[in-house]
Amino acid sequence: MTASYPALRMRRSRASAWSRALHRENVLTPADLIWPLFVTEGKGVEEPIGSLPGVSRWSVDGIAKQAKLAAELGVPCIALFPNTQADRRSDDGAEALNPDNLMCRAIKAVRDACGNDVGILTDVALDPYTNHGQDGLLDDAGYVVNDDTIAVLVDQAINQAEAGADIIAPSDMMDGRVRSIRMALEMGEHHNVQIMAYAAKYASAFYGPFRDAVGSGGLLKGDKKSYQMDPANGDEALREVALDIAEGADSVMVKPGLPYLDIVRRVKERFEVPTFAYQVSGEYAMIEAAAAAGAGERDALVLETLMAFKRAGCSGVLTYHAPLAAKLLSQ
Repeated sequence: MTASYPALRMRRSRASAWSRALHRENVLTPADLIWPLFVTEGKGVEEPIGSLPGVSRWSVDGIAKQAKLAAELGVPCIALFPNTQADRRSDDGAEALNPDNLMCRAIKAVRDACGNDVGILTDVALDPYTNHGQDGLLDDAGYVVNDDTIAVLVDQAINQAEAGADIIAPSDMMDGRVRSIRMALEMGEHHNVQIMAYAAKYASAFYGPFRDAVGSGGLLKGDKKSYQMDPANGDEALREVALDIAEGADSVMVKPGLPYLDIVRRVKERFEVPTFAYQVSGEYAMIEAAAAAGAGERDALVLETLMAFKRAGCSGVLTYHAPLAAKLLSQ
């Protein structure tokens, strides 16, 4: 840079709204959002989630209505997570393979209601289906075994693809699961079903409200540190992402979001692939708590944090604030 004050006044381009808009480096639109939704049993059911103020579990018919709302708001994709009943949970998570489980019924209901107007992303992991709250199968010592878990995850992914899922999102963090799922999708002629890999998923303290929402929080025995990443590590995330891309992921995800924007930026710059982040339940709850306490204005906090994801390099963001953000952006 050769110019200096007063020849260069940085405030010139900020002096008016039209000029700020003209010089804006990043733009956030409803098309950048994915809306996570929680499914529960019943009909006409809406269950508010205490630790996620403003977020509810919906019965299948309600999920279909929320998906239609997403399409109306310009939100291109929803992400589904089931709250499986206790009597359908087991050591081996067998309910994940039931073609009539909550997830599959929700997928079909959304497809019937919306056609192809909204994309359907589905979570692949066993924690919503196990009675121990872990994402995989346990050995006698309580360790989550890798390869046997993958075999179940593959069948779970195919079950969801056959129900009509558009994007399979394995969140389990087992080694090699992306390759196995990709091969199974190809063999099953699900050639256009995408994989969005939870490639850098950290063993974070920000997941508590989500576990409440899917009913696994009170069941969890131990922790998930043997498969989710250490929050201290950044280089390791790049190795994880590289493996998932090589194994057939169409896009990758960093989770959580705001505390890991450095990882988002490194992933985007290194690999130049579609990179997403999950603004997780604890992040959402903190914004809601700040707004309720008068520590910040909700709308401004929501839009500023979402813009931070775009600035860091995200192609899109999974956020519980998606409907609010979409309404604000449409204004």
